[in-house]
Amino acid sequence: MPRARVISFEELGALIPDKAVVSVSSSSGLGCPDAALRAVGEYYRKNGRPRELTSVHPIAAGDMYGIGGIDHLAQTGLLKRVIAGSLPSGPSSLPSPAIWKMIIEDQIEAYNLPSGIIFHMHREAAAGRPGILSKVGLNTFVDPRLQGGAMNQSTPRDYVQVIEFKGEEWLFYPAVSPNLAIVRGTTADERGNISMENEGAYLGALDQAIAARNSGGLVVAQVKRLTARGSLKPQDVRIPGMLVDYILVDPDQKQTTQTVYDPAISGEILRPESSFKQTAWGIDKVIARRAASELVQDDAVNLGFGISALVPRILLEEGLHGQVTWVIEQGAVGGMPLLGFAFGCASNADAIMASPDQFTYFQGGGFDRTYLSFLEVDAEGNVNVSRLASRPHVTAGAGGFIDITARARAITFCGYFTAGGLDQDIYDGQLVIRKEGKNRKFVQQVEHVTFSGKRAREQGQQVLFVTERAVLRLEPEGLTVIEIAPGIELKRDVLEQANTDLKVSPSLKVMDRRLFEPGKMGMTLQPRR
Repeated sequence: MPRARVISFEELGALIPDKAVVSVSSSSGLGCPDAALRAVGEYYRKNGRPRELTSVHPIAAGDMYGIGGIDHLAQTGLLKRVIAGSLPSGPSSLPSPAIWKMIIEDQIEAYNLPSGIIFHMHREAAAGRPGILSKVGLNTFVDPRLQGGAMNQSTPRDYVQVIEFKGEEWLFYPAVSPNLAIVRGTTADERGNISMENEGAYLGALDQAIAARNSGGLVVAQVKRLTARGSLKPQDVRIPGMLVDYILVDPDQKQTTQTVYDPAISGEILRPESSFKQTAWGIDKVIARRAASELVQDDAVNLGFGISALVPRILLEEGLHGQVTWVIEQGAVGGMPLLGFAFGCASNADAIMASPDQFTYFQGGGFDRTYLSFLEVDAEGNVNVSRLASRPHVTAGAGGFIDITARARAITFCGYFTAGGLDQDIYDGQLVIRKEGKNRKFVQQVEHVTFSGKRAREQGQQVLFVTERAVLRLEPEGLTVIEIAPGIELKRDVLEQANTDLKVSPSLKVMDRRLFEPGKMGMTLQPRR
């Protein structure tokens, strides 16, 4: 007899008790069991229950703009608390995602914790252990001596604790014991075995399912189709049927938020390299080029969202694709990382790891370098990517940023020097600023410490900031300008556009002029020593 039972989406809400902890396997652009979350929201609107849920999302649930995903649950009375690695975000031109409205107005408690840590909190519950001791998050906003991961005033600051163990400071994160795990796959057989052959990532579905099962909870799997018992090869089963209680079938399930199905995303075919679009000429490309020039042959390199995600396209254009291996927090290893709503996936990947395993790799510092974005940088070298009080809903939270930067050997932050109305262009190989941005990104003190400059210096991490007009390095004495763009005046365009004192290297030089010319650069990568 099959263990798992196929149910309708209308039946899902009745399975969830009030005050339940509901763990959802998803990412911002892929793997979201959106139909299941919509069904819970609709059930609540009709029946007034379940109430006061704690919703746990290691990575964001739903697209970046709050259309669907966790926003289905963002209803007064339905949610009491959210624990998330990241949340939907979007440009200020669009309405604020409903979940952010609830957080900003203190209608719910909200914790933003590192994505990898949240995955591992599930593993601790699955093994019957109390939680995690980790240095990930020390001296950042997750540290209870700062905000403790709390995203509003109504959220207690004592969820994360500082513990002394063997003479060292650690952060203690409690295990997550779900009453219900909602996971997603592609196919379920009659025994409830779940495969993921059309998925772009495995995420942490297995760990979340085991945590729920071993905590006495239920596991619900949303899939695209059903198949007969024995149809799935054992090597293809990602969640064994012994863990699954209920199956929901959504034949219209998309592969990513904006992709119905692309077999290259799930590694079923290989795309020709010529099918990947080159990065359009412009200032983003200049920044990505300068960042790419830091690479060393055979590096294993993590990428974050934004300008950093363009670096692989620079290598492709320069005929250097394959000389480094890209590693993405959702699990892809190698291949060509995708952009936009498909970020987190890669075409032509060498392998797809489960996200908790990828984060174990990151947290231990096994990779060579990472490319990330920044909102603010301060005099200490602290970086904020997680919260701006003036525009809270356009920031997604920390995601895997804190896990990745905790022990990364080399970190390159990519972005614009100022923001808000900035008007600039490239003419004749020089950068021309027509109108300066009104928002300073280099400030005296960041609002949210997502990356600790103090810990970076203590650990000897190499930290670089690549902007369109200057390159800065975090030195023991502070932020130091080491390069400026051709056409830029150091005092007027750099030093006076920062709300903090910047040091200037005695060997200051002009950035490579080839960066500012539209043709190929003839780039080569540094050989590994």
